[in-house]
Amino acid sequence: MNPLFVGIDVSSRNNVAYLMKPDGSKHSSFSVQNNLGGAKILSERIVSALESVPLSDLVIGLEATSIYGDSLVYALREDGSLGRFQRKIHVLNPKQVRKFKEAYPDLPKNDWVDAFVIADHLRFGRIAKEVYMDDYRYQALRTLTRSRFDIIQNLTREKQRFANYLFLKCSGIAQAKDIQNTSATTIALMERFETVDDLANADLDELTAFIAETGRGRFADPDAAAKAVQAAARGSYRLPKTVNDTVNQAMAVSIASMRALKEQVKVLDKAIEQQFEIIPNTLTSIPGIGKVYSAGIIAEIGDIHRFDSQASVAKFAGLVWHRNQSGDFEAEHSQMIKSGNRYLRYYLLEAANSVRRCDSEFRRYYDLKFKEVNKYQHKRALALTARKLVRLVFRLLKDNRLYIPPED
Repeated sequence: MNPLFVGIDVSSRNNVAYLMKPDGSKHSSFSVQNNLGGAKILSERIVSALESVPLSDLVIGLEATSIYGDSLVYALREDGSLGRFQRKIHVLNPKQVRKFKEAYPDLPKNDWVDAFVIADHLRFGRIAKEVYMDDYRYQALRTLTRSRFDIIQNLTREKQRFANYLFLKCSGIAQAKDIQNTSATTIALMERFETVDDLANADLDELTAFIAETGRGRFADPDAAAKAVQAAARGSYRLPKTVNDTVNQAMAVSIASMRALKEQVKVLDKAIEQQFEIIPNTLTSIPGIGKVYSAGIIAEIGDIHRFDSQASVAKFAGLVWHRNQSGDFEAEHSQMIKSGNRYLRYYLLEAANSVRRCDSEFRRYYDLKFKEVNKYQHKRALALTARKLVRLVFRLLKDNRLYIPPED
């Protein structure tokens, strides 16, 4: 195969293309607008180059740059004039391109040089299979699952912000472990009582009834919980009234934000489940994984047949550890690689955390890894459990079979 290599440096306004012949020599380079008209000009210039050389094969590469390259890839895939050529489109990890560029230490940094580096990287090869999927169902699902991921991250940050306000208003409750900082009961208490003194001096019976109602049966002993809350309130710092009023206002905004984000998660979960119904899979047969986590995993993996092994899926997710070995020495502790698909890694970790609660084999494995070390026990055990889950996910999808839980 002697293809034409096309490296494209994508930006929000313009796309710079470098067309390279099979021997590495330059055919042409040019810039087009990052819109439909620019994409048509790009495809016309590519077709002209293929016919002039002539060549029948085409390899196109561009860096993953947020959302700026997605529409271009759609346009190139759907372009009929390119359809008569044997073509491949690679969306490359920026780290991969940056590392390749280090082999050219004297090259400056600009869009034209970056387009050349991408084209040359394609020519040298050692690039995985096409990462852009033929089946747009996966892309549609990925849009929803990634949106959910972003909202969950925002919700986590908002919860931390609320916890900070909670410490200012009632430090004792923020420090205590009786009630979670962002639980519905804690939020209700902060909305009900204007000051920490109001909470500390509240009627115990009324407070007990309020905690029982807002806790919705989560407290085995609401009376003890009420006493613990009042004790925490009595031991809390007191804020000046002016400061306390502003903290209440900030808290109200934070609470409204958390509720809005939670509603958005519910809307997305419903949309994800509906979109997921049209994609056959067997992951939901795993206890505890559910449709949303399964969808998050499937959306990022896509067609499992583009991966040769479960190890390649783990590497794609970033659930791989650096090996530190020299001579007869090999380190017992190593760090997880910092590259990989963060969305897939997130959904695998969340799924593993759920599965280990519902499946006896995964629970035993998690407990074993938890006890092996004294630091970062949960984080380490969960990552290793997610790595074990990768092997199961790969096999179920590859063989298109259901999961059979082990006998206890």
